[in-house]
Amino acid sequence: MNIVGRSAPRLDGPAKVTGRCVYAMDMAVPGMLWGRIARSVHAHARIRRIDTSGAWIPGVMAVVTSQDAPPRRFGGLVKDETMLAADVVRYAGQPVAAVAATSPEVAEEALQRLQVEYEVLPAITDPAQALAPGAPLVHDAWEEYAAHPQVVRHGNICGEASVVRGDVDRAFAQADAVFEDTFTTAPVHQAYLEPRAAVAVWETASRLVVYSNTQLPFELQNTLAEIFELPPGNVRVVVTGIGGGFGGKLRVGVEHIAALLARRATRPVKVALSMEEEFLAAYPRHAVHVRLRTAVRRDGTLVAKEATATLDAGAYSGSSPGLPSVATLVLAGPYRIPHLRVTARAVYTHKQNFGSYRAPMGPQCAFAVESQMDMIARRLGLDPLEFRLKNILRDGDTGPTGQVLGRVGLEDALRRVADAIGWPLASAPHRGKGLACTWWTTTGGPSAVYAALRADGSVTLATGCAELGTGALTGAAQILAEELGVDLDRITVTSADTAATPYDYGAQGSRTAFSVGNAARRAAAELRRQILDVAADVLEAHPRDLQLRQGYVTVAGTPGRRVALGEVARLGLQRGGILATGTFVAPPTPYDPACVRGHVYPAFHSPSFHAHAAEVEVDPETGEIRVLRYVAAHDVGFAINPRLIEGQIQGGVVQGLGQALWEQIPYENGQPLVHNLTDYGVPRITAVPFVESTLLEYPSDVGPYGAKGVGEPPIIAPAAVVANAVHAAVGVRITSLPITAPAVYAALRHTGGIR
Repeated sequence: MNIVGRSAPRLDGPAKVTGRCVYAMDMAVPGMLWGRIARSVHAHARIRRIDTSGAWIPGVMAVVTSQDAPPRRFGGLVKDETMLAADVVRYAGQPVAAVAATSPEVAEEALQRLQVEYEVLPAITDPAQALAPGAPLVHDAWEEYAAHPQVVRHGNICGEASVVRGDVDRAFAQADAVFEDTFTTAPVHQAYLEPRAAVAVWETASRLVVYSNTQLPFELQNTLAEIFELPPGNVRVVVTGIGGGFGGKLRVGVEHIAALLARRATRPVKVALSMEEEFLAAYPRHAVHVRLRTAVRRDGTLVAKEATATLDAGAYSGSSPGLPSVATLVLAGPYRIPHLRVTARAVYTHKQNFGSYRAPMGPQCAFAVESQMDMIARRLGLDPLEFRLKNILRDGDTGPTGQVLGRVGLEDALRRVADAIGWPLASAPHRGKGLACTWWTTTGGPSAVYAALRADGSVTLATGCAELGTGALTGAAQILAEELGVDLDRITVTSADTAATPYDYGAQGSRTAFSVGNAARRAAAELRRQILDVAADVLEAHPRDLQLRQGYVTVAGTPGRRVALGEVARLGLQRGGILATGTFVAPPTPYDPACVRGHVYPAFHSPSFHAHAAEVEVDPETGEIRVLRYVAAHDVGFAINPRLIEGQIQGGVVQGLGQALWEQIPYENGQPLVHNLTDYGVPRITAVPFVESTLLEYPSDVGPYGAKGVGEPPIIAPAAVVANAVHAAVGVRITSLPITAPAVYAALRHTGGIR
């Protein structure tokens, strides 16, 4: 192959490095007003009165409260949220009113003049508190909310999923050893540089256009249509440049409020959040509490596992009801365990909504599983690498829900990173090495594309999927270029406009290059058929004797007989043009439905397997951790663009190290205590090593050329790797994230120093 499988620059790169790319924060339209949102200052309170009279200062064109907003509830699997709080606020930062004015300064002053009278109510700020017998309900009317029939809900639990296989109780009773441990992780923000922003324009009283940095334009279209009771076709969503998302821009953010203000003011309105608002009311990664019980034989064979994970969902469900399903699969781990009882539940609290962040539930659950794997190995006197190799999934094994696995490259990945890091010997005192292995999914969902041959011989690819910054659409373009025999720079990508591009499930879940690439390949096959059919008449040859190469159609064996694609396109106009549609829907993965309950994601599709290792140095006087070296081996199925994949691995590892060592959103009485990126613990480039990556290719049966999803897996393992390396370095086991210097120092003092 000439284009696929080779590193190529991103097609969206030139516009971004030259400043020509228009992000949502840059977006402006004639006559635009500026919207601002008034937010609750309490985690839980009853709204007694909202006085908007003082907000009507010169320049203010609209002031809205819940009385002006559509009352329809919205949400993903559970519809439990309204645009503006009506009677009760359930988290600090919940929108209660909004204003639109001729300048941001006037809008801000209007907010300061708006008065809200609250009756403060007791707040539930911890899932354990919410699950206690007799605990008050965060949502008194939860049973009235519309919900997906598969979602299991009760009381303060907005979603619960479980996997049960084998005879768990008997396996524990007969085991040689049983180990029980608990782990906790803190909430972390996606830390994208561009906050959520949108511009709303009502073209008529019933036709809405929204420019947004959303990751899911078609879901946003449907959500806005539902809220405003419009046909989806009357809502157009145009995705601007996206200044980072990582899952934080999946759900509706500010678009509905911008639309409400624009309708009220009868002028376009832009709402752009500040970074303080992002930390107050975004969709950060869930805090999770995990309890693991694992049964083993003396020789180190895993025989049973019982696991419980509790997710802090925050005040509204958002993405939370579906994530317990994912948690159960990660908690089972990439291991052969014949007896399983795994349960995960998402619990309402009076905090901001928690949501999807790159590999949602992956890092939290893998931190618990892979930390305990090391702990068990040490207790049994086994080498952690050999312990894993004894129990990992292999070709032909079944996953936790009964799916049959093929082409499992986990042993290869583990041995690669172990060899690369020089496992297991440390190079100096206070240094230690750790490793971990994981598995992950390639999210499905439909994709459709249009492809057209232009008169100059170039090709246009239109997709409803947004370019999130990963370069995944460059990968899809590479596939189209490869199939049509043209250079990559002859492909133009148009993306993410619900009125001009076909449907796509969205930029999420490591699916873009996989799904859009497959759709592009199918469109290319039809486009190729049309091209060869037209060229056959010109070259007086049968289509099966023709080839597409370097922008020409040539006769096999007679390269001098050829016609340029531009000429083919012009001739094709007599037939109405040369254009095609390609669609792709990932086939379902077979699993055993008898072993799952409440599952909306019961199997990992086209699963990939990975291993990471690192060496760290710990200062015993301060507890400070320095990551000296980091290596990662990833099964990518097939590397469509190796350089971009390596970039994904490096970026994911750095984000994972941030969660492992520095990042957290602390709360006090439901109030987040971090309000900007300066105070938040985003890793500095000087604090992370170069990430050495190895790409393994164990092809998928479904992905284009065997490719698998690559965007999410790199963030999953780092926390466990660091925890294991710290223990190897100084003998203390940290079971809560982040693993800060004070935590390590306190553990060292508690144990009496390095062991």
